[in-house]
Amino acid sequence: MNFNFSLHHKKQIRKGNKRMNELQQAELQEWEEQPAEERQHFEITNMESLTWAFRKLAAYKAKENEIAKIAQQERQRIDDWEAEQKKALRGDMEFFQGLIQRYHAKQLAENPKAKTLSTPFGKSKSRTSKPAPEKVNEEKLVEYVFQNDITEYLKYSVKWGDLKKTFRVVQTDSGPVVVDVNGQSVPGVTVKPGSTTFTVEV
Repeated sequence: MNFNFSLHHKKQIRKGNKRMNELQQAELQEWEEQPAEERQHFEITNMESLTWAFRKLAAYKAKENEIAKIAQQERQRIDDWEAEQKKALRGDMEFFQGLIQRYHAKQLAENPKAKTLSTPFGKSKSRTSKPAPEKVNEEKLVEYVFQNDITEYLKYSVKWGDLKKTFRVVQTDSGPVVVDVNGQSVPGVTVKPGSTTFTVEV
């Protein structure tokens, strides 16, 4: 195949520069102008062709970042416009909501069953909660539970992140098993198969 592996950058692209430059545009154009059949049969055979493929991938990544940047700018413009429009309405909306809530509170005081007021254009709903305990200090509460011997209300959990560091996987006649520092099999634990993953970075 007649792919040009000698195309070099005339200047170093600084890391973090997300905008496409002319050389990156040329990289994409060079690839996209190749016949589809030749593109489908391209393979990496050495470090030179690997570098060439990474140049193409970096150019596509720059193009993707440029599209994302433009989209983000447009989203920000729309968000700013929306916020400005809503800001002009918020004061009047809060005024009417306050009127409705005060009226409903008055009606509810006169009639405890008036939990909902309905109109063709909306509803005002009330919800009354009873006084209830609220936890503010975990340590003092745990101390209270122990002092009063009501530990059935305690919830125990395993610090798995720390505990699993003390385990290891060993091979046995029946397959791999998890054992502790004493070599004993650990119940409630299974072996997650190992795997190899590849991360391509540009």
